[in-house]
Amino acid sequence: MAQLVRSLVDGYHDLMDNKSDPRVNDWFLMSSPFPTLAICLSYAYFVKRLGPKIMENRKPMDLRNVLIVYNLVQVIFSAWLFYESLAAGWFNHYSYRCQPVDYSNHPRALRMARGCWWYYFSKFTEFMDTIFFVLRKKNDHISTLHVIHHGVMPMSVWFGVKFTPGGHSSFFGMLNTFVHIIMYSYYLLAALGPRFQKFLWWKKYLTVLQMIQFVLVMIHAFQLLFIDCNYPKAFVWWIGMHAVMFYFLFSDFYKQAYKKKQAKKQALAEAERKQKEMQQKKSNGHASSSSNGSAFYQQPKAPPSSYTTEPRHRAFVNGMDVVNSL
Repeated sequence: MAQLVRSLVDGYHDLMDNKSDPRVNDWFLMSSPFPTLAICLSYAYFVKRLGPKIMENRKPMDLRNVLIVYNLVQVIFSAWLFYESLAAGWFNHYSYRCQPVDYSNHPRALRMARGCWWYYFSKFTEFMDTIFFVLRKKNDHISTLHVIHHGVMPMSVWFGVKFTPGGHSSFFGMLNTFVHIIMYSYYLLAALGPRFQKFLWWKKYLTVLQMIQFVLVMIHAFQLLFIDCNYPKAFVWWIGMHAVMFYFLFSDFYKQAYKKKQAKKQALAEAERKQKEMQQKKSNGHASSSSNGSAFYQQPKAPPSSYTTEPRHRAFVNGMDVVNSL
């Protein structure tokens, strides 16, 4: 047992010291994965347990101005990261078919590596999305998808920066920052208040855009399984399977949030239509009955004054109101 533990420890140190990119070893939070792991676990604990407990007997915070500033900063930050990924490689010499990592100290290679680190750092700033939900007591927004997505990403990107800062897998970061420009622009408009609600009709398409992003990442990553490219196969699977996981998580969210809601609306509309048809038929039947009854009571044996109408139609209409209110 002791030998096994020693082998695992030696293997870990060999991986961290000899297999990683030496250029990033001294960068902030890059020497070990454990600080990042601790931050991610602390985030999950705070947003699911500690934060809601702290806010339980407090009023929701009014963070409108804070949210405006935060989302504006995120738009600018995401736009800068997107630009850096293009300028350092994807708009210039990078190949979308096969792009090995440049581990040299060439200025362009270092620029891409630094951009990857800042992308990693941006995953921590995105924790504020959830923390603001906690402070505003919008706990119903803190879904499993939301926590997994935000909680897993820093740890995932850490390995990318540690071992492959640039090259083929940086396509994910480039695409993701573009999506975040659009996403935080939407959040910014939402934070500006009701007068901007008319510009927010495209909310559900944000989720569609996210899913398209993951499909593109899958295709881009898994193509290297069939191409001879000087790029670590382990990271092909690492990036590709992350895209698969997030695609299905976002797809399930989309079905829950939009498809089922739309189906429910259609079902309610159909039920209302059928109820109106029933009401119309009942009304027509009542009118016909009244007409026949009048003719009958005009006979000498039964004077018109003896004719009375039962309140069934009114009761039915009230019943309709009750059904509709449910």
